[in-house]
Amino acid sequence: MTPSIIARFMAALFDDPVRPASLLDAGAGIGSLTIAAVARLGNIASVDAWEIDALMQTHLRQTLTLLQVEYQVHAEDFIPSAVQQIALANGRRYTHAILNPPYAKLNSNSIHRALLRKVGIETVNLYTAFVALAVLLMQTEGELVAIIPRSFCNGPYYRPFRQLILKHCSLDRIHVFESRTNAFKDDDVLQENVIIKLVRGKKQGDVVVSSSHDQRMADYSARTVPFSGIVKPADPEVFIHIPTRHHNSERDAHLFRHSLEEIGLEVCTGPVVDFRVSAHWLSEPLEHSIPLVYPHHFSTGKLVYPKPHKKPNALVNDPSLRPWLMKNDWYVLVKRFSSKEERRRIVGYVYNPAEIPTDWIGFENHWNVIHSQHRGIDPVLAKGLVCFLNSTVLDKHFRVFSGHTQVNATDLRNMKYPRRDVITSWGERYRDNLTQAEIDALIEQA
Repeated sequence: MTPSIIARFMAALFDDPVRPASLLDAGAGIGSLTIAAVARLGNIASVDAWEIDALMQTHLRQTLTLLQVEYQVHAEDFIPSAVQQIALANGRRYTHAILNPPYAKLNSNSIHRALLRKVGIETVNLYTAFVALAVLLMQTEGELVAIIPRSFCNGPYYRPFRQLILKHCSLDRIHVFESRTNAFKDDDVLQENVIIKLVRGKKQGDVVVSSSHDQRMADYSARTVPFSGIVKPADPEVFIHIPTRHHNSERDAHLFRHSLEEIGLEVCTGPVVDFRVSAHWLSEPLEHSIPLVYPHHFSTGKLVYPKPHKKPNALVNDPSLRPWLMKNDWYVLVKRFSSKEERRRIVGYVYNPAEIPTDWIGFENHWNVIHSQHRGIDPVLAKGLVCFLNSTVLDKHFRVFSGHTQVNATDLRNMKYPRRDVITSWGERYRDNLTQAEIDALIEQA
């Protein structure tokens, strides 16, 4: 449920009302958000609340009755109901919406995805589906406030959603909760939560960006940022960047100017999907077998191979596997998934081919592999790049546009890097077992 302090904060983002409010609350639960919104807006014409849980519905009706407002509880799935309402030219439209939507993936062949496509919505999660539908149900100048995971801000899967909300609305406010452990409706959502305010049909202006560590708001801070600092002009991905209070973009700008391609590098997801080659698994390497390297082989910060584990250490040397293997050479490996306890979002390692004498190597799918034309890279460049990837300044920069634990090849491809000669200079001073302070001091010298 939405804590009352969060509900009041969200409702306070609504402008002073100038007309009787028609309020939408989808996934209303027991009505916590509606209580806060009614208190803020005062003049309420009607409340439409959707909730499919029977027990919640009972409490919700009691809540709305006590509020003494005209209301309707829709004991049905919001998605088909909203799609039908949008499809009607004279369907109901709202002045305000306040949402804490459910979080769950939508399969591409699901009924929900088919329904959403009927009204021009292409998205992969329930929470973005709820917000997109609410946007299309708003009147001109209607205000929408929602608390949602931050995963929509980047990545190709959410690009249509970003395009939709920015086409129809101005993005007026963003509040980010920096703790990943305080999830809203699902304890397994290991990413930052944000509160956004959208206004339907309003011309885009500056954006107020605020932050706090958690729901207590004890360390709340806010600043106004030009929209060009949130969505970079002409960015085809329409990534939404959220500058943090710890991020000094002007001071560090020279470190983020060049693409991977411009410094002669590429990145791919680890080519070996282990379950697809399970017939070739070997628990222990044999003579002429192909080493298969997982992130757990680096769990101590350095390569430990072979390592006892439920996963295989090697693959049978079969010519049919060659398309998924890489020449044994120097690479930079970046974990695709970090745990919530991980201090940094990006965790990189140098892969040294001398540690596993072999001709070919298999990198499992939970890696991002930085390479050059599917071959190895200069070892000094690899060492310098790992210094940069594991630095605090890079971590703060990356958090501006990514709030979840997954780091995709697309993220690394779209990120900017220092000049190649600067990276090489770090590599020349690299040594094993550098502390975080030593890495940061090395980067700071640039």
